Amino acid sequence: MKEIKKILCAVDLSDHSAAVAEYAATLAKATGASVLVVYTAPSLSQYVGFHVPPNTIENFVGEIVTGAEESMQKFVEENFPGIEAAGKVIIGYAAEEIINQATEEKADMIIMGTHGRKGIDRILFGSVAEKVVKNATMPVLTVRPQV
Repeated sequence: MKEIKKILCAVDLSDHSAAVAEYAATLAKATGASVLVVYTAPSLSQYVGFHVPPNTIENFVGEIVTGAEESMQKFVEENFPGIEAAGKVIIGYAAEEIINQATEEKADMIIMGTHGRKGIDRILFGSVAEKVVKNATMPVLTVRPQV
């Protein structure tokens, strides 16, 4: 089996994220790996021109990122004690950014949550996890929410 030195843990900072972090922390402790925790904020650039001034969209995204960075720092402290871990907030399309970060950081594995959407929800919203699993060059562990 390939050695696991770095894990990318993709979270959405929802209540389910702690369960995802638990898997990443357990695996990191078992292998001695470091963890990069990533949250992807939406860019919202596709809404420029819909009678919303670009500076309003940029301000809104800026507020999301600032709030996410504060939440990320607390999240990493609470969920990864005693583990070499860092948090990063990025802007863009989640699946694409998760794969880009994992590749850039030379992650050996991605651990992320899945909402387990079905039917019309899946058709409308798609699945970030599914896109990551299909396109990542490293193993991906998905964690479903507990019902």
